[in-house]
Amino acid sequence: MIARKQRKPLISKSKTAAAKAAPGLRERKRQQTRERLTRAAMALFLERGFEATTLDDIAAAADISRRSFFHYFDSKEDVVFAWHEEITAALVAEIAVRPAGESMLAAAENAIAAMVRQIEPGEAIAMARLKRDNPALQARDQVKYEQLERALAEALARRAVHKAEKLDARLVAMIATGAMRIGGELWATEGAREKPEALVKRTFAAMRAILD
Repeated sequence: MIARKQRKPLISKSKTAAAKAAPGLRERKRQQTRERLTRAAMALFLERGFEATTLDDIAAAADISRRSFFHYFDSKEDVVFAWHEEITAALVAEIAVRPAGESMLAAAENAIAAMVRQIEPGEAIAMARLKRDNPALQARDQVKYEQLERALAEALARRAVHKAEKLDARLVAMIATGAMRIGGELWATEGAREKPEALVKRTFAAMRAILD
């Protein structure tokens, strides 16, 4: 995340975007401005610190007005957590394409493993450290994981055949989200030495051993 001009998005859009219809020109421009704004903000946060970076700083770096900033985000915190939306969308998309014969737990595990392959490691570590060092962002992080859990539960529930499986979907979503959070914290703490996909497999194997 040091070479800002060549910065890659946290989540690669090559797979998920291809499955969607191409947006119109106006929407593409809006997406481009939002991405430019996010890149500029994250560069400043990592360089100066979250608290020391002002909205005016971010707007100037992104070459937009302060007023225009609020067309895309409500606050600095929203910029930091924009990537959570990408993660959620990518995970829901991966759940949707899992084979119907997979159990919900296997579908969640394999979808998460596929999703983390799209993550840019250096940026993910920088994001984790930024949140770790700011109490306000830590509190917001909890809310985002709750939203991720609900989205995952809904995606899994769409695979359900019987009504009773709706409960299974919620339970698997809770377990899988917890595994993602703990695994992510461990991965960042250890300096990202392990491939994210391998960590997902190891985390789910440990979870299954406990449940058995």
